Amino acid sequence: MAIASIQPPASSSNRFSSPGSDRRRLALPFRCSRVEAIREEWVIEDRWWTPHPLGRHYFELVLADGRDLVVFRAIVSGRWYRQRG
Repeated sequence: MAIASIQPPASSSNRFSSPGSDRRRLALPFRCSRVEAIREEWVIEDRWWTPHPLGRHYFELVLADGRDLVVFRAIVSGRWYRQRG
């Protein structure tokens, strides 16, 4: 599984539907098609017993062009990443 860092120069803000809520805003620091909806959302917290714990908030997004995109926000740093695989 390869994970590519996404740097924040081209920040864009998208509104989309989220399961269990009305409308939400997510500022993605990269360009993509308009986000139509969140298909799924989950949090991973692992390695909490080590000096470098892992915490990620994942979103599986449905884009306007029909593609799916999985992104996550590192909980500690607040940086966004695009999941590839």
